[in-house]
Order: sequence, then C-alpha cells, then structure tokens
Amino acid sequence: MNPSARRTLAIIFVLFTASLLGGCAAVVVGGTAAGASVAHDRRTVGTVVEDKEILLRAMRVRGDDPDLTQRSNIDITVYNLQVLLTGQAESSDLVARFAQQVAKIARVRKVIDEVTIGAEETWGEASGDAYLTTRVKLAIFDVGIEGFDPLRVKVVSSQGTVYLMGLLKPEEADAVTDKVRYISGVKKVVRLFEYI
Repeated sequence: MNPSARRTLAIIFVLFTASLLGGCAAVVVGGTAAGASVAHDRRTVGTVVEDKEILLRAMRVRGDDPDLTQRSNIDITVYNLQVLLTGQAESSDLVARFAQQVAKIARVRKVIDEVTIGAEETWGEASGDAYLTTRVKLAIFDVGIEGFDPLRVKVVSSQGTVYLMGLLKPEEADAVTDKVRYISGVKKVVRLFEYI
C-alpha cells in the first residue's frame, strides 16, 4: 500500500474512532485497538502487559499522594519497561520524590524525567498538545521505508515538545525524526527510541 493510501486510511480510522468515543462503543474500540496494536508491536506480549501494570501502579502512586495531585500535573507514559514523566509540577523536589517512587515499581528499567517546573498547562495548551500528537501520528504514516509500521512509534507531546518512543531500526528512527521535526507547532523532538 502506498504512503498516500496509508495516510488516508489512518485519517479515516482516527475520525471514525473519534466519532465513537462519545459512548460505550469506546470500550469496544479501545479493546480492538489494543489487540491490533499488540499485533504490530515489536515488544513481546508479556512486556506490553507489564507496561500496562507499571502504568496502573504509577498512576496509583500519583493518585495516593495529595501533594502530587494538588501541586502537579504529571503525565505518565510507559513503553518497554521505561517510564516517561512529562507535564508540570510546582517543585523539582516533588518530581524527584515521585520519580524515585516510580523507579521502585517492579520491572521498571528506567525513569525519564521530562517534567517542567512551573504553572500547569492551560486547557488550550493541553488541547494543542493533543492535536499536535494526532498530527504527528498521521504524518509518520508517510515515512517511506518499506515494511515500516507507524504503529510501532509511541508519540507524546508536552508544551510543543514531541517525545518519540519505540523499538525501531536506526534508519526508521532517523526517517521518523526527519518527518516530525518539520511539522508546524513542533518546538523540539526528543528521541527515546531503543534500536533493534
């Protein structure tokens, strides 16, 4: 399938999924998308399950800490047993304490602290980041490498910085980075790829 056709299919899929998210159909779509995602993933099924467990435990740690809930807006992303922390917090001590707690969760290999110290994102900024993430995901469908699967790239955006995670070949990682860095609204690209 040529890149243009793949991009068109991706846009249709995103629009279709978005139209269903208003009700309980989201549960069905989410389950189907998760199954499809595992089929395309280079992580083992066991690692995908462990990533989800780590995420749930980290979210529980964050939710059980009143300081974190009141004085920060930290987002957690887990990929291949690595935890990426983004968002904002009032103090570096608060972030460091949370990062240490997350690092103690079983099977966590590494915690990557990219939390900004300062005021929380506004609703408009958060919406802008969500929109930027969608645009990046769609753009990487146009990476012209035979056999490249864009669903293998995890994309996180925070205040215009785009974080890219995944298990990729070096040439795939370079092509994805080149595609992303020229998207309008991207201030910085942070590559957190692991290479196969």
